Amino acid sequence: MILVADSSALIALSVCEGLGYLEPLFGEVYVPMAVYRETCAADKPEAPALRAYLQDKVREVDLTGYVYLDAFADVGETEAMVLYKQLRANRLLIDDQRGRKIAQLNHIQIIGSVGVLLRAKKAGLLPTVSAALHKIQQSRVYLGPDLIAAVLKLAGETDETPE
Repeated sequence: MILVADSSALIALSVCEGLGYLEPLFGEVYVPMAVYRETCAADKPEAPALRAYLQDKVREVDLTGYVYLDAFADVGETEAMVLYKQLRANRLLIDDQRGRKIAQLNHIQIIGSVGVLLRAKKAGLLPTVSAALHKIQQSRVYLGPDLIAAVLKLAGETDETPE
């Protein structure tokens, strides 16, 4: 199985120390150079961990391939979608809601960072999703309250405290 990753989801997984779940769950993991540059820039807080993780996962993108885009697509998303098609990947790891819609228009199978966490829990790699979500919430990565509630419900974990 091949997973191609975009920046935002990689950053979220790095924040919660979840990068190590990707190979056991998906096999091969690749990123285009644009995603590597975006995530490993010196000013990014997760850059050292991502630089170490991605060092042998960067692939060249043949830009003669095409994908349908909108006017707001960034270079990382664009290259990730083209690389997905080029490698005939099984999943695109992407969190950006607009990017996810564009990927679906291109018949690209997607998964987000919280989807990876749910799979990791189901596979017995992660004891609870709530601790990982808490780490993500404490970072600059935004997860909406509705998403967190839905994920905790899917994980069989509740965020309820007795009154």
